[in-house]
Amino acid sequence: MKKYNISFKKRPTSIIALDADGVLLDYNAAYRLAWERAFGHLPDLRDSNAYWAIDRWNVNRLEGDELIGFRACFDEQYWKSIPAIPNAVKACEELCSAGYELVCVSAIESQFQLARLQNLQECGFPIERVIATSGTNGGVSPKVAALRELNPIAFVDDFLPYLRGIPNDIHAALIMREPNGTPNLGEELNLAHSLHPDLQAFASWWINEAKNDE
Repeated sequence: MKKYNISFKKRPTSIIALDADGVLLDYNAAYRLAWERAFGHLPDLRDSNAYWAIDRWNVNRLEGDELIGFRACFDEQYWKSIPAIPNAVKACEELCSAGYELVCVSAIESQFQLARLQNLQECGFPIERVIATSGTNGGVSPKVAALRELNPIAFVDDFLPYLRGIPNDIHAALIMREPNGTPNLGEELNLAHSLHPDLQAFASWWINEAKNDE
């Protein structure tokens, strides 16, 4: 699984930065519940291997007033209520037990930063800090500035474009989840130092590599 031989002894920090949606939290499941809230019914599953929620569930592409109404459901209540991905809490507990401090770096609007933190803590995640970065920043990741300031030893995301431009001395781990329609392919995979099926796999690998580097 390892693509990049990073020395764990060379970095004094113990911080690991984690994306939320697709790494810690199940955005796809929450999208389905938002649809029910907007339109009064739970959509059926269309493709269990779809990366994007709109392809995963049997829903129509919206426009006009319907789209405006659906987007209104992505409010503070929504960002407080997204379920955890299976085994993600356990993975975080293992990383904390190994001595790492976990910080969530999430491409959401700043007004939902507290809601995101409350959501994570209510799910049981041992995370005390969320950094909201918003979702656009030209040709580089909107998370670059936050990661430069935070200077974690590693950063874990499930969206390959969000690895663009982050410092190379931060270990970039990419979660390779559902393959259909995935943006995680092509030459830019070289931006990732390691690839993992989920956060639990990353945590197990990372802790083992750290022990081997002692």
